[in-house]
This record gives sequence, C-alpha cells and structure tokens, in this order.
Amino acid sequence: MYPQNFERLIAIFEKLPGVGYKTAQRYAFKVLEEPEEEIRDIADVILNSQKIKRCKTCGFLSDEDECVFCKDKTRRQDTIMVVAYPQDVIALENTEAYHGLYHVLNGLISSVKGIYPEDINIEGLLKRINENVKEIIIAVSPTMDGEMTALYLDKVLKEKGVTVTRIAHGLPMGAALDYADDLTLIKAIDNRRKISDE
Repeated sequence: MYPQNFERLIAIFEKLPGVGYKTAQRYAFKVLEEPEEEIRDIADVILNSQKIKRCKTCGFLSDEDECVFCKDKTRRQDTIMVVAYPQDVIALENTEAYHGLYHVLNGLISSVKGIYPEDINIEGLLKRINENVKEIIIAVSPTMDGEMTALYLDKVLKEKGVTVTRIAHGLPMGAALDYADDLTLIKAIDNRRKISDE
C-alpha cells in the first residue's frame, strides 16, 4: 500500500542481517524524517565503502594496501593470530591482551556450504610463514566449521615447522552450568587448569 519508492526502501533495509519487515519499515520512516543533507551524507558513506580494501598481507580491512596492524612495527612479528572475519580482529584487539599480528581467513571451511580451503585466505597465511614466525594462534569459533578449519590449519601449519596453538574455549564468566550446551562443557573440561601453581 505504500508508494513504490518507499516499499523499495523497506526492501533494501530488509536485506540487512537480522532486520525483518517491521524494523525495515521503522528505518524507512526514520530516513523520511532526516534532513536531505543527512541522507546525502549517509549515501556518500555507503558509496565510499566500495573503496575499502582487504590488506594485501593479512586480509583485514584497510583504506590502503596494508592495514594498521601490518604497518605497526611495534607489534610482535613472531606471532600471528588467525581469525575467521575482520570483526574478530576488533573483538580481540578490544581485550588489549594480544600484541602480535593477525591473519583474516574471510570465512571458514564448510563442506556443507561448499567452502573449501582454496576458497578462504589460507594460501596467504602459508606465504607469511618464515623463519621469524614462531607461533600461529588459531582463534576461530568452536562450531563445526570452526573445528574443521582449525584441524586443517593445524595439519598444514605443522608441515611448515611452526608451533600451532588454539585459544581456549569453555564457560564464559558468570555462566551457569545447567545453561551450557554439551560442546561448551566438553571444551571447559578439556581446557581446565590449576587454580594455583602451589
């Protein structure tokens, strides 16, 4: 019943992840309330997003050929944290607990979805392995696809003679045991450690 252009606006918002018709409709009405200058700014930012590149070294997002992490020579050059997506880098960076380099796969191996090792950024990682790299930390989610990817990476990286580790998985702080799924509990048990070294 809405005008055609308004329906098209709703349809565009509906394409965003997690946005249903009602939310898309609210977004569309919000656009109508904004001054034209604001809408032009939003459109300009969206159009300029096409200029965002993948770092030629690690696969993270960048405005230039290399990202801020790869250009930062104060970071540990002997450790590379492997993640599935760019947003994982930001989540890890926000902890301020890691100061090495990153490598973004831009996906996970999934035979169900038809995604194989050659479809993600594994070849780029293998090219980065040299005598300076001592450890590769695999930091992918403990899902079926994440497990498959981690196992594959462990196999090919060990052939390169580099130490391969994996971030621990288990119960998050404040979680109740009876709400945890089986895989989370198994990982929590497998990754247990001493309370103290006494």
